Amino acid sequence: MRPLARLRADLATGKNLEIYLTAAIALAVGVLGVFDLVDTKVVGAATLATLALVAVNALGPRHQVAELEKQVARLAEAGPQSGGDFLSGDTTRFDARVAHALELRFVGVTLNRTIRSYVNDLRKALERGASVKVLVIDPAGPVPEEAARRATIPDQPDVFEHRARSTLYLLRELKNAEGRLEVRLLPFVPAFMMFAADPGDDDGLIHVELGGHRSPGPTPGFTLSNRREHAWCQYFVAEFDRLWEVARDVTDADWYPARHP
Repeated sequence: MRPLARLRADLATGKNLEIYLTAAIALAVGVLGVFDLVDTKVVGAATLATLALVAVNALGPRHQVAELEKQVARLAEAGPQSGGDFLSGDTTRFDARVAHALELRFVGVTLNRTIRSYVNDLRKALERGASVKVLVIDPAGPVPEEAARRATIPDQPDVFEHRARSTLYLLRELKNAEGRLEVRLLPFVPAFMMFAADPGDDDGLIHVELGGHRSPGPTPGFTLSNRREHAWCQYFVAEFDRLWEVARDVTDADWYPARHP
C-alpha cells in the first residue's frame, strides 16, 4: 500500500494515531526552532513532550510481545492440538462467508444436501455477479456404481445417480441468474468434499470434509483460513483445479434428460 493511502486508511480506522501525533509534534517543534518563531524554553518543553510520547509508544509493543510470549508458553505447556479440537463438521464460519462471497467453489460426490441447503445463498450470490463452480459425479456413467461400492451399498447405484441428478435440477434453476454458474461432472468419485469461499483472497475460507462409508454421526472436517493456513489452502485450490480439468461440461442432455432419450 502506498504511504498516502496507508495514512488515509490509518486515520479512517483510528490506527497508529499516537505515532502520527508524535511525528506531527516533532515536525512542528523542528520548524519553529529553525525559524526561531518561539522562545527556546517552549521548544525545549515541546521536545521533552515529544520524547515522552516516543517512550510511551515504545511501551505498547513491549507489552504486546510479553503477552505473546506468555500465550506461546501456555500453548507449549498444553502440548500439541488434539484431533478433536481440529476436526469438526461445523461449517458456521463458511456459512457466514457465503452470504457475501464473490467466488464460490464446491466439489463432492453428489452435493445434494449441500446445494439444497445453500440454494438461496447461491441465488443471491449469482444475482450480485458472483462466480460459482460446482463439481459432482457424472450420473450418466459408471461412477454411481463406484460411489455405491465405496458407500458399502454396491447393489444400490441408483441412489447416487438420483442424488446427482437432483443436484443438477437444483442448479438448473439458478442458470439464468446474472452471475456465472459453471457445473462439471467427474468421471470418478472425489476423495473429499470441499467448499471454498473467495479462496484467492487473504481472508478466504476453505472447508474440507473427509469421505465416509455410511458411518453414523457427523462427517469429520475442518475449515482453513487462507491467512493462517495459506499453504494448505493453496493445496486444496490446486486439487480443485485438477479435478476441474478432467471433468466434463454439463450438456442439455444432463440438464434435461427427459428430452434426450
